[in-house]
Amino acid sequence: MNKKLNKAWLLALLPLVFFAWFFLSKTKETPLRKLAYYGPKNYGDIEDTVYHLIPDFEFTDQDNKKVTKSTLANKVYITEYFFTTCQSICPVMNKNLEKVYAEFKKRDDFLILSHTVDPETDSVPVLKNYANAHGVNDEKWKFVTGDKKALYDVARKGYLLNAEEGNGGPEDFIHTQNFALIDKDFHIRGYYDGTDVAEIERLIQETHLLLQEYDTKK
Repeated sequence: MNKKLNKAWLLALLPLVFFAWFFLSKTKETPLRKLAYYGPKNYGDIEDTVYHLIPDFEFTDQDNKKVTKSTLANKVYITEYFFTTCQSICPVMNKNLEKVYAEFKKRDDFLILSHTVDPETDSVPVLKNYANAHGVNDEKWKFVTGDKKALYDVARKGYLLNAEEGNGGPEDFIHTQNFALIDKDFHIRGYYDGTDVAEIERLIQETHLLLQEYDTKK
């Protein structure tokens, strides 16, 4: 009789044990997935890793304001290269970036930085009209122009968006559909095909992840 009673108690307790385990496993905090770092790395004497950094730069945005690394301090940002007269991939890329802009424009620590590859054509007024056409009326999406060699150097040596060598001369031209995701410490944390809808969704998800990485440090 006692054996039957004990067995009945055990059977009654099993569902409670299961639900307790299930509740605890769901409420336990799951560590955030961290994004990788891209670019060449240097290793110090004490095995510290020094990740690739975006170099200093100075350009001018659609509001005729200077844009430097200081402008982007403490911001996660997405960068691209385009030109306003492009009729192939650029309209698709920037249409897709409108979705990213809408997703994050309420955050003070987020920004999109779009560099022209045709500074001779893309003057400040031209970029202003282009920004207006994409519904940009704030500081969260900057379209920048400047010295062609400087623009191309940071694309190649900073963002690593183009592997071809060039000197920024009249015959030099960069045309890439890739976006780069940059963290608040100016490290590259992701690359994305700006013409691919699935890649844009991945960009949005990973931008959220990167921002959460900083939110947890507050």
